[in-house]
Amino acid sequence: MFIAMIASKLSRTLLRCHSTAAAAIAYNSKNVPIEQTKLFINNEFVEAASGKRLEVINPSTGDTICDVAEADKADVDIAVAAARSAFNYGSEWRTMNASNRGRLMYKWADAIERDIHYIAALETLDNGKPFDDSLHVDIPLVINTLRYYAGWADKVHGKTIPSDGGTFVYTRHEPVGVVGGITPWNFPLAMFAWKIAPILACGNTCVMKVAEQTPLTALYCAKLAKEVGFPDGVINILSGYGPTAGGAIASHMDIEKVGFTGSTEVGKIIQMESAKSNLKRVTLELGGKSPNIVFDDCDLDQAVAASHMAVFFNVGQCCCAGTRLYVQETMYEKFVEKMVEKAQNRILGDPYDPKTNHGPQIDGEQLNKILGLVDSGVKQGASLQTGGAQFGDKGFFMQPTVFADVQDHMDISTQEIFGPVMQISSFKDEEEIIERANNTNFGLAAAVFTKNLDRMYHISTALKAGTVWGNCYNVLVPQSPFGGFKESGFGRDLGEYALNHYTEVKCVTLAVPQKNS
Repeated sequence: MFIAMIASKLSRTLLRCHSTAAAAIAYNSKNVPIEQTKLFINNEFVEAASGKRLEVINPSTGDTICDVAEADKADVDIAVAAARSAFNYGSEWRTMNASNRGRLMYKWADAIERDIHYIAALETLDNGKPFDDSLHVDIPLVINTLRYYAGWADKVHGKTIPSDGGTFVYTRHEPVGVVGGITPWNFPLAMFAWKIAPILACGNTCVMKVAEQTPLTALYCAKLAKEVGFPDGVINILSGYGPTAGGAIASHMDIEKVGFTGSTEVGKIIQMESAKSNLKRVTLELGGKSPNIVFDDCDLDQAVAASHMAVFFNVGQCCCAGTRLYVQETMYEKFVEKMVEKAQNRILGDPYDPKTNHGPQIDGEQLNKILGLVDSGVKQGASLQTGGAQFGDKGFFMQPTVFADVQDHMDISTQEIFGPVMQISSFKDEEEIIERANNTNFGLAAAVFTKNLDRMYHISTALKAGTVWGNCYNVLVPQSPFGGFKESGFGRDLGEYALNHYTEVKCVTLAVPQKNS
């Protein structure tokens, strides 16, 4: 399961007094209170300058949850000005001891942990994912990420460098300045944490644009950031649309760095806007079409379970989903049979029901895109084994879908579906599968299932992907970097590697007085 290693460890601590079932009973889609619906700028909740608001929809019912302030360029300008003032030399934030920055981040994580049941319920309302996933996976990842980078706050430093000619040379790793973040709707608060935690640890200020579909948990956590004592202007959180608020961040002349997670199409636009404005630094975590390669010497049950979650976790709305599933021909038919059975056993329904493990897609647009690609798979000759249609008459539920006999040229094998659609193909040997796995414009993730360690090493080295899993899938921890090759983007979230994107290296050379001989 996604980040299984940290989820299992944290859930035992976080839920000692509250079972999932009890917490789910306490909340449902009709009784989750909405506390914050305004923009968070300069430590205050304010309406958009235009007065506009946008609807937030419950994807499991199709009903309106509430409306929130809709930011556009004017609000981005105000937020950037606040962030710039907070970053100015001599400000409270710039002069704060690095260890105290870390303490603020620890306090923020503690406040989120305190309110974990409410935040998980809000995430489920807003995004539609099962409450169990929000409570055991997403929000623990948020907490862990903040704590991991809080520990880095006083450990980002430069070097002293031996120098010729009577000089003393050292480097400083200084914060970049005002950083813009643009986050997606599939893991709303987790992706928010992946961006904001290294930004703050390195001493930057930020303007974060959260997805218009899922703004509620980030806005609530803004309240907690103020509660624990972050100075004015350090954290600014805007709800708004990509072309307006997101575009204003990408093109802003007073933002020095942008971190974006989303589609490859939008990533290219952000890169162009950077070039046309002030050449701001950009990191992009984009789409994927990840190969998952299963050899006939693997542990079959383990490979089936992991490959199932590689596609169906978060209803397929994962950029690293292992949707190109290649199974060695000697075990192909048996593997397909087992995968179909597991897909048919998924439980769709109310995401607050503890039995539910398959929620809705984020909205009707995404559901229709998935249905269109499924239709193309049928027309192009893939064998539809199960699913393939919308489920129910409320919300945006998609049946868990499995295709077999998929050919590499088919649309379902080349395009990112971003839904619960598994495509299974067969292969003969190592040489063939390496070439086929790498035959894509994407390069975000990959996996190999085999008991042969020589084969595992060889193939993991040959695959062109930012992350390669061996005999597992979707295992992510804050300590390990995540990002892509090719059109899956560049730069890394998580781990020590992410810190490099949020600092500038300054070289200082000082003349040293020489003793008279």
